[in-house]
Amino acid sequence: MCVWLIAVEECIDVEEMNGKAMSLAAKHPGRIGFDIEVFEQFLSGRREADWITAARRDAFEKYTQLLAQELPAEEFKRLDLRPFNAELFRPVSDSGELEAVSALLGETSDYGGRIVHQDGHAVEVSGSDQLAEKGILFGELQAMLEQHRELLEPFFMRRAVSPDADRFSAWHAAFWTGGTLLYVPRNVEVELPLHSLITNTRNGVADFSHTLIIVDEGARATLLEETASADADSAGLHVGCVELIVERDAQLRYVQLQNWNQKTWHFAHQAGVVENNGTLQWTVVGLGSRVSHIHQDINLAGRASSAEVNGVTFTSDRQKLSYYTQQHHQQQGTRSDLLYREVLRDESRVIWRGMIKVDIPAQQTDGYQRSDALMLSEEARCDSIPGLEIEADDVRCTHGSTTGRVDQDQILYCMSRGITRNEAMHMIVEGFFQEVYDRIPIPVVRDTLSQTVQKKLGIETLAADVMSADDEEF
Repeated sequence: MCVWLIAVEECIDVEEMNGKAMSLAAKHPGRIGFDIEVFEQFLSGRREADWITAARRDAFEKYTQLLAQELPAEEFKRLDLRPFNAELFRPVSDSGELEAVSALLGETSDYGGRIVHQDGHAVEVSGSDQLAEKGILFGELQAMLEQHRELLEPFFMRRAVSPDADRFSAWHAAFWTGGTLLYVPRNVEVELPLHSLITNTRNGVADFSHTLIIVDEGARATLLEETASADADSAGLHVGCVELIVERDAQLRYVQLQNWNQKTWHFAHQAGVVENNGTLQWTVVGLGSRVSHIHQDINLAGRASSAEVNGVTFTSDRQKLSYYTQQHHQQQGTRSDLLYREVLRDESRVIWRGMIKVDIPAQQTDGYQRSDALMLSEEARCDSIPGLEIEADDVRCTHGSTTGRVDQDQILYCMSRGITRNEAMHMIVEGFFQEVYDRIPIPVVRDTLSQTVQKKLGIETLAADVMSADDEEF
């Protein structure tokens, strides 16, 4: 059996770290953000409606103000961003030559529609004509906003994520470069899952893609989204935003699989809003990036709304992945269930800070959150900090976190039964993730995650080496 230890919050000198970061920013402001010169150059290459440009200018003004302020200590104090240098990255005005990028989800299932983004620009959209016959809008975000402004503008960075939420959301609002739009009209069901692929193919590219999903009353949809790099050596930056709007009696399944290379910085502000009797199932997978920080809000805004949030993270080498999650119960009879599982190898680190917030009107709330971490090396580290902020007096809210290492007796037991060490580790890790897998009803996602675990553990490479050695003997 695995030995579990309760995670202990580390005491960190936040003022000293922030002081050094702000001192560095004062001397080199370009290290932490983009200045007005970069912004004007970016606008000069855009071809878009005037109202979009005006909104960008408002967002950049907010961004400039927020750039001069310290980041919220509670959210960022465990994540050292001093090595980050924004001067190394810039958005590009075109997609460049089309490159085939290997996608974990993209080649393993049939989809009702697919969109591919390369270096911040849409390069492929399929299935949109068939979907349009049902009144469904699926395609490149900017084009859809301009064609359907009256319908979509009230949702875009207004209902879920606000441009002034923090420095990164304002940065994104000023520089967003296309993205994916899905709108499902009332009482319409998208029968097959849709797929969105976001890729970086060139060194130094800054990607600001945006995902906006609106599922109207009584509608149903599933969107699988993933990020990937063309190669292992190109450095990149992603400052993204995800907005999920689930209206009354609607259902949405959304999966985001983050698989950037380990030279990519990944920042994202993501939020879901669920109205009366609506249901949101949200799965977050963290595999890649050098440093990643995701701010995830689940807003249960309507009575009897519910959300299930699943998290699967597997880190290796010296990766650092950070999550800040908030389950916000705003109305009566709402339910949220968050389960994160993290596996860490080598010298990697994972940070999870979770909060269940219950407003005064949200009586009969049922909120649950849990984060479990399994460390495969002595050098790996996980900080898990759950929290509750409850203003109502008739609720059931529970939280917890565990952090532990693999019991070596378990490994030895498996090996005594003829199972190799790598196979034993695979069995343990698969079993650790299984509870999350069981909550995901989409077979292609479960299968992909299982195969990815093997790759992270190096089992496929080991098997290939064994087969090669056997061939040489013969």
